Amino acid sequence: MKLRLCRVQFAFLLPALLSSPLLLCLLFSQSSHASITRSSARTAAQIGTNVSPEDDGSRTVLIGYAGPLSGTSAAVGKSMANAAQLAVDEANKRGLQIQGRPVQLKLLIQDDRTNPRTAELIARYLVRSGVVGVIGHWNSAASLAAAPIYNAGGVIQISPASMSNLFTQQGNRAAFRTIGNNDSAGSYTADYAVKTLQARRFLVVDDGTPFGRGFVEQFSRSAKELGAQIVGSHSVSDKTSDFNAVLIDALKLRPDAVMFGGLELQASTLARSLKRRSPGIRFIGSSGTVGLPFLRAAGADGNGSVVLEPGLPMDKMPGWKNFEKNYMQKFDSNIELFAPFAYDATQVLIAAMRQANSMEPKKIAEALHAIHFSGMTGPVSFNQQGDLNNPTFTIYEVENQSWVVKKVISGSAN
Repeated sequence: MKLRLCRVQFAFLLPALLSSPLLLCLLFSQSSHASITRSSARTAAQIGTNVSPEDDGSRTVLIGYAGPLSGTSAAVGKSMANAAQLAVDEANKRGLQIQGRPVQLKLLIQDDRTNPRTAELIARYLVRSGVVGVIGHWNSAASLAAAPIYNAGGVIQISPASMSNLFTQQGNRAAFRTIGNNDSAGSYTADYAVKTLQARRFLVVDDGTPFGRGFVEQFSRSAKELGAQIVGSHSVSDKTSDFNAVLIDALKLRPDAVMFGGLELQASTLARSLKRRSPGIRFIGSSGTVGLPFLRAAGADGNGSVVLEPGLPMDKMPGWKNFEKNYMQKFDSNIELFAPFAYDATQVLIAAMRQANSMEPKKIAEALHAIHFSGMTGPVSFNQQGDLNNPTFTIYEVENQSWVVKKVISGSAN
């Protein structure tokens, strides 16, 4: 008996296959890399035309999703995938026609585990599958690893969460994001810390990732411009829970605040340790910290922590009520911070397909550069680099172990 797997079935098996070290080694051998690259190049020429006819005469168009579906960041990744699926389902329900023919959209979901090497494998698989665009990735390191592969394959990439400036500075006309970037976020965080918190001396720490380093670098530049002082700096692994060197410096240098560029679980560890060792020093986190994981892990020691996040508070987003209702009816899970931006990323990709009246990624990308879309998070339009025009941010502070809105900031893309 012959064993046959369609590519959709393979999509569900891929995360399990990727767990094999032997497979990873084989795939990353020079010969495998060359073979995959050639295959991707051939597939790229067929994107937008390699569609499946259905009984009703419609064509199926694939959209990819790539983000963490396992590991410590699984909750946010699954929530983003759910939001993207909701946008696809709603578009199919409304009906989509391209060049006078009905189109059925299908979301191809993949788990990148926040790992750059896995993200590369996922990107090659999605390009070979003939997706017109990909919603993802979540963390900047994964997005940056996958971006050249999407670019070479002629596939659009819209990240709902990656904030590293490098993501849209690679000369790729088909890379976009639906949130603000590190330049804006770092600058606004510094402005609030200096002007509102009246902090003048900062100890800065980054997690060694493109996102963490970029956030801290921009924060430091802006703080200095405002007359503040960076009294010390550390760079740690994004996997570590050992912040002893940072805590020793905090005791010795006595900064007004410690600013950490990294994600929520590490942030909670540092915030908790800092409060216990140096209770008079404020903790300032970077985007990606607001949510239940930080509150649960930090407990009462998280009180007083300050973080700037992209977008309006969820309940202030223009389309929040309908989105929340439809999401909760369809999925039995919490709505995490970046889900609304994944929803809008998928929506704006579909809107650009309509505007271009085409399934060719190059034409859709050009439509994205010209689009003015009313999203559920607010207006969505992009500058020439693919950054969001006029991004909005919100400052939160932990009070009584709850995130409380302190300030909403509207600005422009850098």
